[in-house]
Amino acid sequence: MVKHIILWKLKEEHNTAAVKSGIKNGLEGLLGKIPGLVEIRVQADGLPSSNADVMLYSVFENEAALKGYTTHPEHVFVADTYVRPFTQTRLCLDFEA
Repeated sequence: MVKHIILWKLKEEHNTAAVKSGIKNGLEGLLGKIPGLVEIRVQADGLPSSNADVMLYSVFENEAALKGYTTHPEHVFVADTYVRPFTQTRLCLDFEA
């Protein structure tokens, strides 16, 4: 299994419940639509000690499935519509577990 973890810092003017909800609903809605995507979860209500605003935790069958996800039209639509316009910083960690 391959784990794909993303942390985003939102642009100050977009750090709202509506933007976070759009990210969460958009990304979690990809489950069942992308081959090899086993689990996907978005956390957008961190503790005050956090320095990231939104976290994506996803699990793929293998590295090829992760690569397919990055270019899959459904994912690209969600990323371009609900994520990228609102984010300032993105950090990613992919690993096998």
